[in-house]
Amino acid sequence: MKMLTLLRKAIALAALTALSGCAAISAVSDAATPLDVYELRAPDTITATRGAPAPSDVIIELPTTSGALSTDRIMIRPNALQAQYLPDVRWSDPTPVMVQTLMLRSIEATGAVRYVGREPLGVSGDYAIVTEVIDFQAQVTPDGESAVANITLLVRMVRERDARIVASRRFTASMPATSTETNAVIDAFSGASDQVFAEFAAWVQSAI
Repeated sequence: MKMLTLLRKAIALAALTALSGCAAISAVSDAATPLDVYELRAPDTITATRGAPAPSDVIIELPTTSGALSTDRIMIRPNALQAQYLPDVRWSDPTPVMVQTLMLRSIEATGAVRYVGREPLGVSGDYAIVTEVIDFQAQVTPDGESAVANITLLVRMVRERDARIVASRRFTASMPATSTETNAVIDAFSGASDQVFAEFAAWVQSAI
């Protein structure tokens, strides 16, 4: 078993020689090694609603996603069928929780509704935001010299009183990184995130 593990590591390193330094991709990390933490923020370009907020409560349910994204590790794909993670770094929260927080903060920034939260103030809210995280990873370019951060969310707004979907939209953004270094990849994620959540906030304003 130990020899098999060493062989797998050797194969992974040989396949990824184009990625060097802190940008090298690794599927294996030492659990005892402290990881640098990165946090995405809601975009500061969101336009606030004029006038009083709508008398509605909006609940942001925890998004669903695949097992590979249900982690705080930062996914990067060396090819379309392989999922690995940047070494020595992580998100501040597991991806679904981070997306939920970004949605909440983005709606808060609009001032469009009376209340937005993870849980209703009473028995239920007026609307629930139900989300599937389809993409939240970087894709290495064919030449191995850079990467592209991809974010795709499928979002539905559900009216709580009758469980009717009143609005649905797919949000997607891709942002190229200047290199495969960790900071460049994170900057690309930040740019893609700003685009997706600014569009999400405007969509909620119009839907409400």
